[in-house]
Amino acid sequence: MANMKDIARIAGVSLGTVSHVLNDTARVREPIRKRVLEAVQAAGYQPSQLARGLRRVKTNVIGMIIPDITNPFFPAVVRGAEDLAFSNGYRLILCNTDNDHSKELVHLNELRTYLPAGLIVIPSNFSDLTAQAESYRQAGTGVVCIDRLPKNWRGDTVTADNEAGAYNATRCLLQFNHTRLAAITGPLHLTNSKERLNGFKRAMKEAKLHLAPEYIQETTFDKRGGYSKTLVLLRLIPRPTAIFAGNDMIALGTLLAIREAGFRCPEDISIMGFDDLDLAETTNPALSSVSQSGYQLGTTATRILLDRIAGDKSPSKHIILETSLKLRDSVAPPPEASPQNSVSKSR
Repeated sequence: MANMKDIARIAGVSLGTVSHVLNDTARVREPIRKRVLEAVQAAGYQPSQLARGLRRVKTNVIGMIIPDITNPFFPAVVRGAEDLAFSNGYRLILCNTDNDHSKELVHLNELRTYLPAGLIVIPSNFSDLTAQAESYRQAGTGVVCIDRLPKNWRGDTVTADNEAGAYNATRCLLQFNHTRLAAITGPLHLTNSKERLNGFKRAMKEAKLHLAPEYIQETTFDKRGGYSKTLVLLRLIPRPTAIFAGNDMIALGTLLAIREAGFRCPEDISIMGFDDLDLAETTNPALSSVSQSGYQLGTTATRILLDRIAGDKSPSKHIILETSLKLRDSVAPPPEASPQNSVSKSR
């Protein structure tokens, strides 16, 4: 691999001149500058980000760790973070953990070699990154944890208003005259899963409806989990007439299980999701869902990092983003409810 000495030899200039051109540390006459850049291109030389970082203490890199690149919610988060980072001269390095904590730790350790200016983390399942994230902060690297939070983390955070979103979604189902409701949650050691279940329970309690433990099923945040837990709910007597799913991927599995069991949505069972993925409008029926902006989640986290990089020493920020309800065709009154009691759908 070519190095700066090779570039100096090819261009017929000193090593210092090459350094000045590549790092823009002094004015170099245009003909010489052009000769150096031509030599760089001819040799296929790529400056070492690590070496540059050692000279400048930090690179222009922001690291981002996400738990599951196949979940359609997370690319929007990444896009929001990358757009704002790029427009401010920073480059995003993306690491996917596959919800594997050991893989997550490898990424955290190796990202240190890039001397990142900031770090955005969505923890994996069964992950407590408080110690690792705090070590980054102690080294002067800004860290923002988003979506789900490590236990005892006191640094910057950005989350959706999960409890309020789930509460409003459940209230909507109740307004459609559903009284036999069930919930399929994500892993309950995750903060966002716990908050969404709390919102569901709060709405049920206010409606003075008894909630038997078997009507709450815990699973992974994916279609397979939603499918398997829906089959459990369909065997209950009495069967629920509405299911609140902890995210849209769970809801997709729920919709598939209902169809394969010979039931109809929403005529027999209504479904409400959470996230409002783009695909929610294209399912049959179109999926009702709690809308949160993944893009805004990413941009908000990046804005906090940019402020920290610029010298913001204020106390930790804990930003909670509002959610809204997107009511579509997957929700209707239960079979025994009269049509005049229904609530009109709107987007």
